Amino acid sequence: MLPPSACLALGNHSGSPLPLARRRRVAATWIPLLTCLLLGGCGGDTGPAGPPAAATAPSAPQEAVTRIGDVTIRASVVQTSTLPDTVAMQYGIERSDRLALLLVAVRQGPEAQETALPATITATATDLRGRRQDIPMRELRTGDLLDYVGTAEIDLPDTMRFELTIVREGGARSTMQFNREFYPR
Repeated sequence: MLPPSACLALGNHSGSPLPLARRRRVAATWIPLLTCLLLGGCGGDTGPAGPPAAATAPSAPQEAVTRIGDVTIRASVVQTSTLPDTVAMQYGIERSDRLALLLVAVRQGPEAQETALPATITATATDLRGRRQDIPMRELRTGDLLDYVGTAEIDLPDTMRFELTIVREGGARSTMQFNREFYPR
């Protein structure tokens, strides 16, 4: 027999444990709910606890993905100071904490068998003060792959809203919008 305090905590006032079937129903109901609540709280910032984990790992690129039919568009942004020298030289960009690299890939087909699609990319970045800047995008070919790169100026710490318009050959048009945060390293 359980102590009375444990039985009260389980909602049983008679002093005997809950029947097995009822315990299973309670567990089946509450465990998923509590798991969702706990996991849902992991991403939220409820107070001035400091910058999010991205501040401690600014080199981790954050990717935005949209899929339309069998076409996948991926956009990632990273501070150029986190790029290796060889990559910065290959992309023809300066390494700096105050520059963000926008990399956009347009692919068609299943993930392991994607082929690059040509497109025209128009991109802008807007900070929290409303300062908007156009991001000139240019093609970057590496073997059979075709990507598009451009840079935006950032003032650290900064939150930028990126807006992209992607027009594929044949005129199919897609848009993407996403925010990224940048912190001093």
